[in-house]
Amino acid sequence: MNDVKPRGRPPSPAAREKALAAAHAILMEEGFGRLTVEAVAARSGVGKATLYRNWTNACELAMAALIDGAPTEAGPTENGLKVALTAQMRALVKAFATTRGRQIAMTLAAADPESEMTRAFRNRVILSSREAGRQLITEAVRRGEIPPPVEIETLLDMVYGPVFYRILAGHQPLNAAFADGLADNAVTILTVPRP
Repeated sequence: MNDVKPRGRPPSPAAREKALAAAHAILMEEGFGRLTVEAVAARSGVGKATLYRNWTNACELAMAALIDGAPTEAGPTENGLKVALTAQMRALVKAFATTRGRQIAMTLAAADPESEMTRAFRNRVILSSREAGRQLITEAVRRGEIPPPVEIETLLDMVYGPVFYRILAGHQPLNAAFADGLADNAVTILTVPRP
C-alpha cells in the first residue's frame, strides 16, 4: 500500500496570525502599494512558502489583512442570529471605512474586473463574507430560531450586496447604523412567516 503524504507542512495558525499582523501594519503605515509578499515575510519572519500556502498573492494577503478575519468568519451565535450578523456586518463596514479601506475601495472602483485585486476582493471579501453569513443562518435554522430560507443565494445577495455596492460606489457612508440596518432587515426577512 502506497501512502502519499501531502507536500510541505500545513500552515500553523500562529504563523498565519503573525503574517496578518505584519501585513496589516504595512498596509496601515505604508499603504497598499508597499504591501508585497517579500515585505510581509521580512517583517513577520514567516517564510514566503508559508505565505503562498495561505494566500495566492499580495492582493489576497492585503484583503485578508484589512478585514483580519472579522467579517469573514462566523462569530459566536449563542446570543442569536441578529447579534452575530450585526457583529459581522459592523466589522466588514468598519474595515472599509478606514482611510486605507477607502483607498482600496477607490482602487477597486477603477480596477479591471479581471485584475488580481478585483479577484482578491471577490474571493477574500465578497465570497468569504457570504459563506460566513450562510453559516450564521444555517446555525440559526439548526437552533430553531428561524425557518429554513427558501432562496438562500438570493437572500445572501440581498444582505451583502448593499455593503459591496457602497464600498464600490461610495455614494453613502459606511457606518455602524448602516450595518445595523442591514442586519435588522435580514433578520426581519428571515423571520416573517410564510403564507
